[in-house]
Amino acid sequence: MADATPFLDPDPSVAELLASHPSLKMDPLCGLMLDGVALNAIADAVGTPCWVMGGDTLRTRVRRMQQAMRDAGLNVSLHYAVKANDHLAVLSLLREEGAGADIVSGGELARALKAGIAPAHIVFSGVGKTDAELERAIGLGIGQINVESAEELDIISSIASRLGTRATITLRVNPDVDAGTHAKITTGLAANKFGIPYDHAAALYARAASLPGIRAVGFATHIGSQILSVAPYRAAYARIADLVRTVRAAGQTVEVVDCGGGLGISYRTEPEGQPEALAGAMKAELGGLDVRLAIEPGRWLAAPAGLLLSSVILNKARGNEAPFLVLDAAMNDLLRPSMYDAWHGIVPLSPHVATLPAGPAHVVGPVCESGDTFARDRHLPPMQRGARVAILDTGAYGAVMSSTYNSRPLAAEVLVEDGTWHVIRPRQSLEALWQGETVPAHLAGTA
Repeated sequence: MADATPFLDPDPSVAELLASHPSLKMDPLCGLMLDGVALNAIADAVGTPCWVMGGDTLRTRVRRMQQAMRDAGLNVSLHYAVKANDHLAVLSLLREEGAGADIVSGGELARALKAGIAPAHIVFSGVGKTDAELERAIGLGIGQINVESAEELDIISSIASRLGTRATITLRVNPDVDAGTHAKITTGLAANKFGIPYDHAAALYARAASLPGIRAVGFATHIGSQILSVAPYRAAYARIADLVRTVRAAGQTVEVVDCGGGLGISYRTEPEGQPEALAGAMKAELGGLDVRLAIEPGRWLAAPAGLLLSSVILNKARGNEAPFLVLDAAMNDLLRPSMYDAWHGIVPLSPHVATLPAGPAHVVGPVCESGDTFARDRHLPPMQRGARVAILDTGAYGAVMSSTYNSRPLAAEVLVEDGTWHVIRPRQSLEALWQGETVPAHLAGTA
């Protein structure tokens, strides 16, 4: 359930949330604005719930990430982690900014290609790539496949040989470094399913160099998500640097180190991960290796650029207990609070409501699950039926994880950019919920 872990410090107020989100402003007449566009105007036009993505904010963040690497004197390829938000408009915008794609499925490969990202700028990660996905990627001449196991290496060798080509691969190494994140989003521990055990990597790299259809170019690592300190990065990169030196001493060639992603943001009051600090860690541990570097950010780029608009269906009073604010958004829209106990800021759209004295409330959705809870005992201004709110920092792992559970149509999506906005996915119709379903003739009704 949301907010299950008690915090020692008070929740940030509405004013504090606005101060920590430079893309948001509270206009005294229009209410809450994202990148200069009134969110009430969007909600009036397309209804709620509705996802809104700030294109200007997204561009600002990717440029800052790129600049941090340049300022550190690093030549780094940036591949956006498509799983964070795979909308074609988001991928197209990031392609314009010079980003490639980090994918984990054949569907994400198809999306990246549809958005105009060249195969050479795509990296394929993931522990369970199918033969069909690998054949498609290898046939396209994809830039890099991050190999997760000895078994997968043999499969890739067989497919590439059959196609009469060579697949460019790195070995994804599990450095057994604890990134200190939520158990469900850590990926760099020995107990996790991801990557090749560190102690096996040198031998497997030597074997890769001898396999037909394989062009082994280096190593990759990714230790988790929502990482706020550079210490785990430095520890992981130091181990990778030692590995590079070891295999080079054995006569192997290493051209690439893929540093992964996972840089975290400030959802509540925690300090945001800093691209400049990440660049510093990369330079300190890997800068002297004469390798090409790559990164795969997702959350840090996209999460603060997006929000979920919702309306209060009703304020369910409970005597002296905190009321339930029942929203028209639910866990099928934003799964993170139910799945990860994630904390998301909640801000009223009304400038008047935003200034009212706050009191505790439980913010929930209408889905028939007790876990359909966004916040418990959250201090919010009083809000009645019809009041609108923005749930913050949902540009990553928000809409992309939505479902139609309880036969709830997928919410509309909107992109804000250059002072205007565009519907980039209309609200799903009720009829679309069963499109593609068939009923055997003997069960068909008359409706």
